[in-house]
Amino acid sequence: MRWRAVAALALVAALLASGCSAAAGSTEGPTARLAPGERHDVPAVSGTTLDGDRFDLDGWRGKVVVVNFWGSWCVTCRNEAGSLERTYTALADRGVEFLGIATRDTVANAKAFQRSFPVSYPSLVDDPSTNDFLLAFRGELPVASTPTTYVLDRQGRIAARAIGEVDEARLRSIIEPVLAEAG
Repeated sequence: MRWRAVAALALVAALLASGCSAAAGSTEGPTARLAPGERHDVPAVSGTTLDGDRFDLDGWRGKVVVVNFWGSWCVTCRNEAGSLERTYTALADRGVEFLGIATRDTVANAKAFQRSFPVSYPSLVDDPSTNDFLLAFRGELPVASTPTTYVLDRQGRIAARAIGEVDEARLRSIIEPVLAEAG
């Protein structure tokens, strides 16, 4: 019995140390929005997706893009996967694209995650030795924890960031204003 309590405490400590945000089931967390004049371009983000395809974020200029930083080890990332997929499916015909970026993860673990929590949009794995993708988003609104979700405007600039788990309503509340902006 005592070993279970020790194991539970160790798990909680590991989750807190890992940077996994808010408690499971929570969709609360800070959301930041930038006015068009305050936005800056996201540096180059390209690589090979989990499906083995070449990807370059610049190819989506002219579209609103949602970028979700996640990890296979993150409980809240598991909780939000369905909401992200449903929102992606609902908004795809309106020119909204989604990209997942697995952080502090391995390709094998990220692929296993996507088998368990299927999403139809592409995902990249950030090399944990360089953290190139995390560093690309280090400007005014850096990745503060996992999950973190960004909305990029049609010019490829960060328009909004949500820290923590997002549900469909919260996600739409940060996508819709960017969609409404003139192209």
